[in-house]
Amino acid sequence: MRIITANLNGIRSAANKGFFEWMQQQQADFICVQELKAQATDMSDAMLAPKGYYGCFHYAEKKGYSGVGIYSRRQPDRITTGIGHPGFDSEGRYVRADFDDLSIISVYVPSGSSSAERQAAKFEFMAEFYPVLRALQAEGRHIVLCGDWNIAHTAADLKNWKSNQKNSGFLPEERAWLTTVFNELHWVDVYRQLYPEATGEAYTWWSHRGRAWENNVGWRIDYQIATPDISLTAKAASVYKDQRFSDHAPLIVDYDHA
Repeated sequence: MRIITANLNGIRSAANKGFFEWMQQQQADFICVQELKAQATDMSDAMLAPKGYYGCFHYAEKKGYSGVGIYSRRQPDRITTGIGHPGFDSEGRYVRADFDDLSIISVYVPSGSSSAERQAAKFEFMAEFYPVLRALQAEGRHIVLCGDWNIAHTAADLKNWKSNQKNSGFLPEERAWLTTVFNELHWVDVYRQLYPEATGEAYTWWSHRGRAWENNVGWRIDYQIATPDISLTAKAASVYKDQRFSDHAPLIVDYDHA
């Protein structure tokens, strides 16, 4: 079973850069996407249901903003959108698709980098999302939660960690929250479980500033976070960098899960 997660920074832009042609070549069972920056009326048939896939989406009410989706080889048994918080649900940040005893989730955690107000909103989302994560674990299902979490967990997860300790995405409070997700709620960071020492090859996002891509001054903020049983079936993971579809790179994980 192959799962891909990718922040597209605009699905129409990513489509023009060849994302869907690339996606068709990957033989993935599930592809989770974030930051659609589109409403349903903006989506072409090829974006809504690429050949061989069903698509399900949670759009933001605000035009050109946020939005998440999941592409799957077969039609989901059930689709759920939102975390039950009207403010964040209007931003299109969470979609879940259920298949037998497996659930795939695409999530887009807010960025706090633009202002103090957005950082406060990010902290609020984290507080609201924590009990959702606890409840998901309690379901006893196989769950893979994919997405842009906008948090680099440890110093190994970004190039310039020393100079970013007071910046959104690497704040002590954010990192501590993610630690509790792993240690207290028992979610597993699949890539880090497979490659505990990986650094530069693990980055999934690069700033547009200062030749960050060329110099690999990156951050690992896109994750596949799974329940323990299914995480143990993960056998390989990689970040695809041969083509650029957005300022993020797709994270690909292969699981020995039927």
